[in-house]
This record gives sequence, C-alpha cells and structure tokens, in this order.
Amino acid sequence: MFLPEEVALEKSPDAFRTISEAADELDLPQHVLRFWETRFAQIKPLKRGGGRRYYRPDDVQLLKGIRHLLYDQGFTIKGVQRILKEQGAKHVIAMGEGGVSRETVPSSENIVIDGPKHDYVDFDDVEPPTLTHAPEPAQSHGMSDSQRASLQSALDTLENCRVLLDKARG
Repeated sequence: MFLPEEVALEKSPDAFRTISEAADELDLPQHVLRFWETRFAQIKPLKRGGGRRYYRPDDVQLLKGIRHLLYDQGFTIKGVQRILKEQGAKHVIAMGEGGVSRETVPSSENIVIDGPKHDYVDFDDVEPPTLTHAPEPAQSHGMSDSQRASLQSALDTLENCRVLLDKARG
C-alpha cells in the first residue's frame, strides 16, 4: 500500500532508533552523536552489519540529558563525564527531563585552574595559556547563569583558537 509523504508512521516509544532518527529527535548532527560515543562510555548503541547504529530508548534519554547539560546548562564535556561517573546515567537522564537542577550537582567547573577548561579539543603540541588569577565576574545585565556560562564557554573556545592560530603562525 502506498502512503503519501505527508503521512508519517510513528514508532513506538520502545522502538530502537537509527542514528538519523536519534539525531533528528535531538536536533543534532549525526557526527555529534558519534563524537559523544567517544567521550561518554555510557553511550553504547547496538551496531549491526556495516556498523549501523541502533539506539535503545534509554540511550536516547541519556543523549537528551547530555545535550541538556552541555547546551542548556553550560557544562563542559569533562563536567558531564564527572556527573556520569559520580552520580550515574539515571541522574543525567533525570536532569534532561527537568527532574534535577544544576544546583544539586556538586561542581568545581567554575574554579580557575591552569589552562582552559575544555578537554574536548586536542592541543597535543600547544601550551595552553596560564591564568595567574581568576577574572572578575562580569555584571550580569539580566543574563541567567546558563547564558553567562555559555558565553564564557564560547570565550574560552575563542581563546583556545587564538592560541592555535598564534602557534600556527610561528
């Protein structure tokens, strides 16, 4: 039987998702999901012949939690890894569903340590800049904590790019 394109068949909530279906549901590119598999050991989709990935419903829920922490709450990959290690995947899933707030997560992410806080960029041959003191907190101008964290994350990434460019220029 032929179905018009407008008619979409809904999958059961318990059905496995292909990487394209999971990526669409999470509003992420597929390569991000493959990258996250390398950074979060808890993400383990089934792989069939040819390496085709199938995500279980729990995998998709965990991915939603990770996405929420990274994109909405401003955590770094290392911060999410720490939460997964210390509190488990169910906690991350609950955070993604809104059941747990960031305030309940013990975090040292805002402590300034030697160098940048982004562990997901490989700087094999680059010496990161050393901060001698913590910068003064910026005035909020009506921004939420997650907005400030996102801006700080973007600033840190740009600083890392500057270091790489300076290194490439010799």
